[in-house]
Amino acid sequence: MKFVIYFILILAAAAIWQLVRVVELSAKLKGVDPNKVTDKDNKLNSRLMFLFMIFLWIFSLWCLFNYKDRLLPVSASEHGIDIDWLLNFNMIIIWIVFLVTNSLLFIMAWKYYGRSDRKAAYFAHNNKLEMLWTGVPAIVLFVIIFMGIRLWNRTLEPADSKVRIVEVYAKQFSFTARYSGDDNKLGKANYRLIMDANVLGLDSSDVAGHDDVIISDTLFIPVNEEVNFRFRSQDVIHSAYFPHFRAQMNMVPGMETFFHFKPVVTTEEMRKITGNPEFDYVLLCNKICGAAHYNMQIKIVVGTKEQYEAFMNRHTEFLPAEKTAQVK
Repeated sequence: MKFVIYFILILAAAAIWQLVRVVELSAKLKGVDPNKVTDKDNKLNSRLMFLFMIFLWIFSLWCLFNYKDRLLPVSASEHGIDIDWLLNFNMIIIWIVFLVTNSLLFIMAWKYYGRSDRKAAYFAHNNKLEMLWTGVPAIVLFVIIFMGIRLWNRTLEPADSKVRIVEVYAKQFSFTARYSGDDNKLGKANYRLIMDANVLGLDSSDVAGHDDVIISDTLFIPVNEEVNFRFRSQDVIHSAYFPHFRAQMNMVPGMETFFHFKPVVTTEEMRKITGNPEFDYVLLCNKICGAAHYNMQIKIVVGTKEQYEAFMNRHTEFLPAEKTAQVK
């Protein structure tokens, strides 16, 4: 079947080539130079340019409305709403510039096409135009950069010391969450202590880590409460990517990175918004970290404070009170 299709395409190309040759030979027989551009040719091209402008706008608007839901998912964090607003602000500016510049391009080609009885005006320099197309973009870029830097600083500023701390630990090819206890302090960890029973390398002699809770199947965070995430990696560079929360941070072996945000939409609310009763937030690895990178993720649940406390009560601490006494 493929051979037949290729054969038909080759025959079609050969037929078009022969047709072009026939047109050239007939023009020569009439005493007309087929390579000479006439006023009629220019007029035809100008009309085609105008038609192409209409097609371009219809197609662009169709793409915009048809694929708008396939861009970013619905934002579910406080700072994510601001990021989406700034992104939409940029897109509006881009569309305005696209509309103005391309419309002028096609309209100029349609209205001022080449004619044998006309000569184009020529000028080497124009100060007003230079100021216009240099000054206006500079002002617009200044506004965008100023707003972007302000949002960047507000998003990445250090979290308050009272904010709940949750560590996300990465290794090929899974995530593990560690929640700080009532003291809101994570215990010390050392890669030399990593073993089958202690995959995070936690130091059992550090009292601050005795009430830490380790969970490997679900990352539960309470709605409308800020969470201060700490990130570590055991082996290679991973990247913690929260698509619905507009957050991403590299996880680098040998160092700790951090990011904090406040979720504002629960899992149940997002299921209603998306119309998908099986929807779940996910934390993904966004760095190609090995053969099973595509499968490296953990489910995120955003719920009420009561649901969060019930979830935590179902999990044990790293060293409960009876074990702590044995360690001492």
